[in-house]
Formats: sequence, C-alpha cells, structure tokens
Amino acid sequence: MCGRYVMAKAIGDLVAEAEAEADDNLQLRHSWNVAPTTDVPIVLERLIDDQLHRQIHVARWGLVPGWAKELSVGVRAFNARSETAASKPTFRAAVKKRRAAVPMQGYYEWKKEGSKKRPFFVHREDDKLMFFAGLYEWWKDENGDWILSTSILTMESPSAEEPGVLGELAELHDRLPIPLDHQMMTRWLNPEEQDGEGLIEEVRAQAYDVASTWTMYEVDSAVGNVRNNSAELIEEHTNALF
Repeated sequence: MCGRYVMAKAIGDLVAEAEAEADDNLQLRHSWNVAPTTDVPIVLERLIDDQLHRQIHVARWGLVPGWAKELSVGVRAFNARSETAASKPTFRAAVKKRRAAVPMQGYYEWKKEGSKKRPFFVHREDDKLMFFAGLYEWWKDENGDWILSTSILTMESPSAEEPGVLGELAELHDRLPIPLDHQMMTRWLNPEEQDGEGLIEEVRAQAYDVASTWTMYEVDSAVGNVRNNSAELIEEHTNALF
C-alpha cells in the first residue's frame, strides 16, 4: 500500500519532469510526510479544442466518487486495488476516463519485525520524481463547490526471491503502489484511451521493471507521527540496528 510519501519539489521542477502545464497561481505545499485527506499534486490530461493538454492540479488524497453523499467516503479510498478497481463502484467510472499520475519523491513503508515496525524510504536511485498510476474524480459539496480527489493504484508486491530491491520491497509490504514509466504514463493519462481495464493490466505488467531502479534505506521513527514534517525525515537512520 502507499499511505505516506514525500512531495517537496518546487512546482517548476514538477512541471519540467511531468512535461505538463500549470496555472500561474497554482501553489504546492511542500511536504515530507504526506498523509491521506491532504491536498496533493496530480497530473492529468484533458481535451481542449480537440487538443490534449497535460496539466497539474491539486487534489484531495482519498477518492470521492460523484455519487457519494459525504466527503468522508474518501478517507478509506486513498489506495485502489488494481485487481478490482474496474468493477468497484467507487473507482470504475474513473478507471474508464479519469486516470491520473501521482508524483512523489519517494514513499515510506514500514517493515514489521515481531511487534516492532521499522520505517523505510523508497525512492529512485537518481532522485528524480516517481509517477504512480492514479485515478481522479470530481465531487460537489453542499455549498455547490467542486472538490477534486485522487487515489493511487496498488498491486501485489514482487516475490521475496526476486534479486535486489524487488526482493527488499517484498519484505516491506505485500502491496506495491504501481509506478509508471514515461511511455506508459502517456497512455495511462490519455482520456481517449477508453479501455481502462486493459490499461490496468498493462501498467501492472511494467511495474516491476520500473521498481527495479529504486533504492531504499531506513529512516527515523519520527515519520510515524504525521505532525512531524521536515527534510530530516528522509535522512538515513544511521543508528539502525540490523
């Protein structure tokens, strides 16, 4: 699963790495401890005058479908299981035509060892942004205001017998957020691609290849408290006991 991550890059860097447009007034909150229900940047594509435009928007992390009666529906929908998303009422409409990419510098996962949990920071070896397969929806509140929300797709983790970082990821958690390579991201975002269920299978097929370029290290347990939010959270925990 993916329940905490880091997104603290400047908007100019995000625009460049996502090859996207952003409104001049768009503001991003730098966070080294992003948690569900907070506002996060997403990348999506829209058809405007028959031309595709890749844009950056800010969305609430935790997808709220248009039919929901309350915003709280999104609290448990920050992740979507790729195996069932195309059939689940919460996600199936978005799978068909409202797909997004969720950028992050890396994410946290906790390794269970008996009664203890050790937090690790997973990121790209070159420290560039990771983009994950996501979904988005619009929901109108009681005041008539529209709220944009998002969810991140997950899949089963690699086998623990896989070499390198893939095997290490398996030891962290049995679920993996689904990363996108550059080519797959282009297809995933395109609203003209109507076979969302087929695209899910394609992003699943390339996920381990993308993840094999990642690296990870242990960080301090302070990341477990969402009120802690500073660059020190992603520093390697040098006092770790192995």
